[in-house]
Amino acid sequence: MVKQFRNWSQLVQTPQCRIQKCTTDFVSLTSHLNPSLDGFDTEFCKALRAYSACTQRTSKSCRGNLVFHSAMLGITDLMSQRNCSKDGPTSSTHPVIPIEPCNYHSRHHQALRPGTGTGAPEHPRPTYLFCGLFGDPHLRTFKDHFQTCKVEGAWPLIDNNYLSVQVTNVPVVYGSSATATNKITIIFKPYQECTDQKVYQAVTDDLPAAFVDGTISGGDSETRSIWILEKSAGRHVEIHAAYIGVTIIVRQQGHYLTLAVRMPEELAMAFDETQDLQLCMNGCPTSERIDQEGHLQLPMLGLQQASFQQQARVEAQRGVFTLESASRKCREQLEVKDIYFHSCVFDLLTTGDANFTTAAYNALKDMETLHPKREHWHIFPNSATGLRPFSLLLNALLTGFLITVLL
Repeated sequence: MVKQFRNWSQLVQTPQCRIQKCTTDFVSLTSHLNPSLDGFDTEFCKALRAYSACTQRTSKSCRGNLVFHSAMLGITDLMSQRNCSKDGPTSSTHPVIPIEPCNYHSRHHQALRPGTGTGAPEHPRPTYLFCGLFGDPHLRTFKDHFQTCKVEGAWPLIDNNYLSVQVTNVPVVYGSSATATNKITIIFKPYQECTDQKVYQAVTDDLPAAFVDGTISGGDSETRSIWILEKSAGRHVEIHAAYIGVTIIVRQQGHYLTLAVRMPEELAMAFDETQDLQLCMNGCPTSERIDQEGHLQLPMLGLQQASFQQQARVEAQRGVFTLESASRKCREQLEVKDIYFHSCVFDLLTTGDANFTTAAYNALKDMETLHPKREHWHIFPNSATGLRPFSLLLNALLTGFLITVLL
């Protein structure tokens, strides 16, 4: 029924007609009501009477307006269905909506409603941050900086008062400084009465749909404060922590893991100076960067010092990708030649593992799902970002690649 009124409000209206305001108020008054709870009919009838009164006040300016007449018919129909009397109390324009203490959005919105002394508009949107890690590995920080790093071993991505995320990276090919993630540990810290500490851990070929204690959710039976959704067995899970407004996506593609995180800025910033080593917040240390000033240097593998078995393994891993074939492979899934596409090409030239193509594609899609600002989705290498044009960069990479293989 509410959806029906929303559709009506989208129709063309005359400039003087205020029926859309009446419809918006009605939706606001009823959107939080639960038909299965006692008192629903009473509150719904109050909202209908308020809606009816609002439409009557704007009847002169809305004469001949399709939306207005549709609303009047809809009100009459709903009053009949719910046995609402035309006379009686009406709802306040700004109803008191119960606070859900274990829901970040509920707490945030209630704190900033009019009349609380903040002067803020009703239901403002919280500011969210996004961080992602994929490939060899490529890091997109909370500040939308894009880096390619070594960071071999265990490193903290996030470490604040609410959440800790640590990744472990291992070398992907013999003799290369490039690494990829094979272990992710996520710790949700205790929060009031909403949840005890919850730990999630994934390693290569073991992407569980449960926390380490065997549970799949936290909080009471009626209001879950945190839960896990298995989207694809052993390949894709989502963790939703409603009590802190956090969503995390973990995937396995090939032999390695990817991670995407969205969380409110105010919570991400809740840490002290001892927690300054956070890759999502501050990026990789300079000594761990592969892309010095945006230049991704393909390492020399030193095959002349490697054993015959090591050479065979490296050749098998490197595959037969050239700049042209790697670009063609990445274009199969990545239509826009942004940094995700270029990272895909770099990964194929570095490893020869076609799974990194899908890893880059999924990282892009997870970013589009979680990143709050569409205008910031795509990052293109150019002089403004300090990155060299990638066509020139890949030509340099290809030259180094061919020299390395021929050694």
